[in-house]
Amino acid sequence: MTADKQDARALDADITASIADLAPSFLDARRRDVVAISAAVERGDFDAIRRFGHNMKGSGGGYGFDPITRFGAALEEAAMHRHADEIRIQNTQLQQYLDQLRIEAS
Repeated sequence: MTADKQDARALDADITASIADLAPSFLDARRRDVVAISAAVERGDFDAIRRFGHNMKGSGGGYGFDPITRFGAALEEAAMHRHADEIRIQNTQLQQYLDQLRIEAS
């Protein structure tokens, strides 16, 4: 499974006011995950990447960031199959999504 390429262009996230205070720390953690995933793929630690992906898959939607859920699922699957190139692609797209994300609280 791969994250939809449009996800990297889905720049606006409309989240509830109750989550708005938590979003910055959640997104900062995902930025740290991108760095950690890059290091893990270089050392061939697919189990760590699978865990990162699994955690993102489980938490992204709860914070109102469905694309992060999809990136997490794609990373988890790629790690289970040891597809380093796909992991790099998904991780790059996740980084682009995070870099371009604008948050609006409703």
